[in-house]
Amino acid sequence: MRGGWLAAPVGLVLACGDSGTATESASATGGQSTGADTSAGSNPTGTSDPSAGTVEPTGGSDSNSATMATTVPTTDASDATTATATTVTTASTGPDTTATSGPDTGTGEPMSSSGVVPDTSTGSTGAVDPSAGSTSEGSTGEAPPCEPGDGMGMGMVEKSYIWIASQNLHDIAKVDTVTMTELARYRTGPGSENPSRTAVSTDGRYVVVNNRNTGRSTMIAANIEDCVDVNGNGMIDTSQNKNNLLAWNADECVRWSIVHPVAGGTASGPRGVTWTPGEWSYDECKYVNPKVWIGYLAAGTNSKFVRVDGVTGVVEETLTAAAWKGSGYAPYGAALDPQFRPWFSSLRGEFVRVNTNENPITITRITPPNGVQSYGFTIDQDGNAWFGGCSGPVTVYDQKNQDFTTIVGTQACHRGITADEKYVWVASNSPCGLVQIDRETRTLIKKHTPAPCGTAIGLSIDLEKNVWLVDQSGWAWKFDPENVPGMKKVDVAGSHYVYSDMTGGQARSVLPQ
Repeated sequence: MRGGWLAAPVGLVLACGDSGTATESASATGGQSTGADTSAGSNPTGTSDPSAGTVEPTGGSDSNSATMATTVPTTDASDATTATATTVTTASTGPDTTATSGPDTGTGEPMSSSGVVPDTSTGSTGAVDPSAGSTSEGSTGEAPPCEPGDGMGMGMVEKSYIWIASQNLHDIAKVDTVTMTELARYRTGPGSENPSRTAVSTDGRYVVVNNRNTGRSTMIAANIEDCVDVNGNGMIDTSQNKNNLLAWNADECVRWSIVHPVAGGTASGPRGVTWTPGEWSYDECKYVNPKVWIGYLAAGTNSKFVRVDGVTGVVEETLTAAAWKGSGYAPYGAALDPQFRPWFSSLRGEFVRVNTNENPITITRITPPNGVQSYGFTIDQDGNAWFGGCSGPVTVYDQKNQDFTTIVGTQACHRGITADEKYVWVASNSPCGLVQIDRETRTLIKKHTPAPCGTAIGLSIDLEKNVWLVDQSGWAWKFDPENVPGMKKVDVAGSHYVYSDMTGGQARSVLPQ
């Protein structure tokens, strides 16, 4: 095997720093309305618009109530400055991001007349991800209907990765969560990208990483069978280990890359990102056509939320939240709820829910009470939003009761946050450590201090339900949630400014079980 190549015949089955100093005083109102630009599809011709992006190859608690909104259609985006709780949508004149077609998509697949590249990764080539699980029929008789949740346990864990971006090295590491081995490393763009947030698809096949300096989002395939032999040499050219970093556009597991029309500067670059699983296929007994939602800051303090075809990189829809309250930064974090609705947070400001269950899609804007210094963000399996305050407490927004609860005893600069079935885990700075909270009772259990503890920053949960704590200083910890002192350390080179769904565990946690 030659360095940088995986000599696999094509078609053969081969078995995812900002400043923490900005502050903003938030009002005590609940939801706030915004205008939403909606546009379906992208440019099927692949022609370039200078104003648009491009796809390239490649204890006790305190509670505060909040009010929610009724849906109010409008065509005036200026309604976003009002203080009332509403959800609105406006018509769009076209997408804010366009895609190129042909060889430059890096998909190796034909473009359809609608401008969407069909996903043939699970077609007759037999390129199937063993980790995605399946339900098959016998040779005789008919199988009963397959519902979401059937067989979703996926059996023995074969493939499970955590993707750790390095802001100073402008690349991303792929780490096997079972063996704790760094398997490969990929460039996230051609230059000084400053990658940060990542999100992994629910089936673990793909990761999207956002780059703050350049406004770029890049998608990488986790499995060889999902990579594309772009240069037609009969093999997949891709990174083979942590020291084997290929040139930009040379790694054929990098499927697509979008440059968004951001306002300019690091603060406006894309941050919040989350996957939706797509639609349920009864024939295939799995979700198909996954989507990615990405948030960035455009000119005029307008936040944009774009829906992207997860496999092709084609931007299908763009929503706008005018006069964004986020301390001058793009939407800071993102997560998925059990209704498959993406949520986006801000830096010490508002947060939004994208109502993908409505037609047309709308967004609901919510401003927390004063004191909710949101930084890290996640959603638990019940659909409740959790915020790691910096500097401030950990807070939870109860979606059913529409109120906020502060977790007593959690005053610190909190960073990344994640939730499993029993606990909420929060990375803490000043002091450095790991905060463990009872998810049901919403009380502090314990503050742990890993040794060493440089700058605890990102948290994610793998397929075996182990928790991963990434330290910005160049390593990561893995531990059983019932045995925190037994945590194990793996070194991962670089400075890691990450707090997002690096394993896909958050999105998987809200799937039907």
